[in-house]
Amino acid sequence: MKERFIELASDAEQKQEERFTVWRAGEAIPFADAGAKAAYQERVTLMKDAIQLKKPGRVPICPSAGFFPMQYAGISMYDAMYDYGALTEAVEKYHLDLELDAYNAPTMVPGKALEALEYKLYQWPGHGVAKEREYQFVEDEYMKAEEYYDLIDDPTAFFLNRFFPRIFGALKPFETIPLLPGINEILLVPPFARPFGTEPMRKALAALTDAGEETLKFLAALGEVGGKVMGRGFPAFSGGFTKAPFDVIGDSLRGTRGIMLDIFRRPDELKEACARLTPIMVKCGVNSCRASGHIMPFIPLHKGADGFLSDEQFKTFYWPTLRKVIIGLVNEGFVPQLFCEGGYNQRLDVISDVPKGKVVWWFDRTDLKKAKEKLGSVSCIAGNFPVDLLITGTPDEIRASCKQMIESAGEDGGYIFTTGAGMQGAKPANVQAMVLAAKKYGAYDK
Repeated sequence: MKERFIELASDAEQKQEERFTVWRAGEAIPFADAGAKAAYQERVTLMKDAIQLKKPGRVPICPSAGFFPMQYAGISMYDAMYDYGALTEAVEKYHLDLELDAYNAPTMVPGKALEALEYKLYQWPGHGVAKEREYQFVEDEYMKAEEYYDLIDDPTAFFLNRFFPRIFGALKPFETIPLLPGINEILLVPPFARPFGTEPMRKALAALTDAGEETLKFLAALGEVGGKVMGRGFPAFSGGFTKAPFDVIGDSLRGTRGIMLDIFRRPDELKEACARLTPIMVKCGVNSCRASGHIMPFIPLHKGADGFLSDEQFKTFYWPTLRKVIIGLVNEGFVPQLFCEGGYNQRLDVISDVPKGKVVWWFDRTDLKKAKEKLGSVSCIAGNFPVDLLITGTPDEIRASCKQMIESAGEDGGYIFTTGAGMQGAKPANVQAMVLAAKKYGAYDK
């Protein structure tokens, strides 16, 4: 059988250039004027050059906004999830005041949609946490250990019949949906249709409709503010999303405790499940980027950090399928934007095995000088300006840290300046000092 996840070098090169061309053109963006369009295209070129390991005119400045725009505008997290006008005003103010090199779409979701679905996987402002706080994950085993082969045999059926009823209270009737591939003859139509005629199912479908209608309102508001910000000359930093297969299982299905036990008790099932999810995660990244017209899918890496898995466990359970997701995306011309949460100092040799000039490694708490030495000839690196310094430091300390970081990682290009995490809690004066210092020290012609 032909290996699905080997790099197709010539095709990947051509597709990447085509996608960069489309991203740079910004044909669907309502530019304010010719100057804004030129600024947008210049900023896309800065990022493209950095990604392809060339030396751009200067280091691109793309800090991770996180929930800082809400704090900066003086609104609560609850306001941002329920008042779309307040959310979009905050996002617009943040970007236009700071004049960064990229637009960060807000990492928010519509609270009313979560209410309609009776969502259980997270608590959110006004629903389990204070209105001023950000949403919080609810750790649990949403897939039982004995259900691995239900997931492996038919992931869609597992999510529809098992996972959704467990995380959406309003969708519990989905447990009664029959095995869909079994509906292949005329006599099987009645058992397929029967559950959809029940009162509980009608309520579940009505809840989905309510959530969908609310989500359309939310997306319309985000589309409007995104058009405004990008139309003023600021391209989006990412435009799609997917995950490492190990993290899909370890985050949302088995939970942290469950997957750590499975490494020892069910290693073969865990590896097989990760392999089963791999092509699905590739499709998630491809489809979300196509929908947004962007080239970079964001991939948060939650459970691959130093200390979470041993080096051997990382090589055995985490990296093989993550690498296949990376290759699958690269083969389609996309640039995986991999956010390495925590430290990856022990992982640098392993993760250097990726196609040259086609991946962004975005670090949180990794030695950037070491990362540059190990990865600089292969991949663009980004990060990892410390958010704790933005919260507790002084503008002078901020400027000194910016200078040191750019000198360590930015020499000869292949580097994007960003923070190690979202900037919530940062002092606005420190954020402003960081942006100005990064622009000053990131100029290659200085």
